[in-house]
Amino acid sequence: MEISLKSVNKLIEKSFREHWEAPALSNYQGLTLSYKDVARRIAKLHIAFEQCGLEKGDKVAICARNQANWAVSFLATLTYGAVIVPILHEFKPGNVQYLINHSGSKVLFVDDVIWDELSAEEMPGLYVVVQINNFKFLHIADDKFAEVRGHLNESFGKKYPSRFGPEDLDYYEDSPEELAMINYTSGSSGFSKGVMIPYRALLSNIQFATMDAEPQFKAGMNVVSMLPMAHMYGMMFEFIFEMVVGAHVHFLSRVPSPKIIMQAFADIKPDIIIAVPMIIEKIYKSKLKPIIDRNKLIMKIPVVDQIIQKKFCSELTATFGGRFEEIIIGGAAFNPEVEKFFNKIGFRYTVGYGMTECAPIITYAHWDKVKPGSCGRAALNMQVKIDSSDPQNIPGEILVKGPNVCLGYYENEEVTRAAFTDDGWFKTGDLGVMDADGYLYIRGRSKCMILGPSGQNIYPEELEAVINNFNYVIDSLVIEDAGGLTALIYPDYHQAELDGLSKDGLDRRITSALPEINQQLPKYAQIRKLEFMAEDFERTPKRSIKRYLYQRK
Repeated sequence: MEISLKSVNKLIEKSFREHWEAPALSNYQGLTLSYKDVARRIAKLHIAFEQCGLEKGDKVAICARNQANWAVSFLATLTYGAVIVPILHEFKPGNVQYLINHSGSKVLFVDDVIWDELSAEEMPGLYVVVQINNFKFLHIADDKFAEVRGHLNESFGKKYPSRFGPEDLDYYEDSPEELAMINYTSGSSGFSKGVMIPYRALLSNIQFATMDAEPQFKAGMNVVSMLPMAHMYGMMFEFIFEMVVGAHVHFLSRVPSPKIIMQAFADIKPDIIIAVPMIIEKIYKSKLKPIIDRNKLIMKIPVVDQIIQKKFCSELTATFGGRFEEIIIGGAAFNPEVEKFFNKIGFRYTVGYGMTECAPIITYAHWDKVKPGSCGRAALNMQVKIDSSDPQNIPGEILVKGPNVCLGYYENEEVTRAAFTDDGWFKTGDLGVMDADGYLYIRGRSKCMILGPSGQNIYPEELEAVINNFNYVIDSLVIEDAGGLTALIYPDYHQAELDGLSKDGLDRRITSALPEINQQLPKYAQIRKLEFMAEDFERTPKRSIKRYLYQRK
């Protein structure tokens, strides 16, 4: 599919016209909205926006769980010409209020359970707060706004007296450099950076998906939306791209546990799967690794090994619905052991690299062009280089340039200036090397790198990948601690209890594995001690650990 239009909103309008009767948005095991239904809801919200005095360029925030009306609210905002501010529903109430005020949002779409924890008095700039499930007004700054909601159907009837059809669509025509979205990278005031994403970044990512990554993805195909919609990765590739091509998005409106995800895959049989490593690694550790460990000797026999590999690939493919072109993994580092196994059995996966500031894609390679350990080559429209004297061998900061790159950070000129080189390259803060074919290999975050005792560069992500392969380890974090390395470990106490292991017994079992862990690590990167976490680490929207919370001086 060639992208000829240069306006994102006009692409959405065109798709709605062409797929009017087709299913667009579903809440898994709940309601389904056709493109016609979505367009009708958008039209009513446009009337409400106008009557409440919302102007083009004003900010509209969404803070709610994934659901069909989240998508409706998002599309209504963009196609009206307002700026969307998605906020992760898991942020603490005080942080949500801070982000709404910082962005200057005038409308808030929110779940009622989230609204119960918020205070209208703490957000004086809001005109109206809208209950996202049914679009009722939960709070109004002026009594006149009550009339807007009470007479919305009447206003809609007056505007479209005969019928509402595809010919009535006339969405706001955006321009490339215009601000489309402010996406916050964190919920806390100390670390919040409102990434200003222009329409050109959305358009470039849509072009990448339709022309390069997934040209086979057509109207009527299915995707399961399981990543947070407030985060760019899920928003772009589980929703916006799908709306442009006329696909059908199925939202997992409940907490997407592995059990619910697997059931949804079996029912929906998605044509493309977007995932973070944690989901894939959980399936590998729970379903496949025990079988591999039991059959290590048999798998050394060449012919038998090939038969078992084919069976693994077939069963794993069936687990994900069996119909997908590939599973695109991103958002965090992929465990090397899991990736090596997937590559060996010929499973259709690929690892991409991106960040909010690039809306989000930076590098990618189709599953049949994957190089293990790499996250692909520069995506369509993008340039990538390594700030190093020897980019193939010596890690340096990954620098990027292209239309995907953001405008900077909202109301923060100092941080914006620091994020770019003098000649306009965006500094990702990630370290990597690049091979002769242009494949990128990420070594870690520049801020996370630990200097070894003799000046060696230690990348904690590489050490954590080794630790996470051990039984009963859900996740780990390696930190510098009084001149040595300590691994904070979040164990699977629940599974251990099911297996008859006490908490203390599990702690001792994992601790006893420390010599085996260190055998797999360089001499200068030995783990000195292990500490156990009673609860999971605090995480970002893409489920990465908030490392800064656990650093020690």
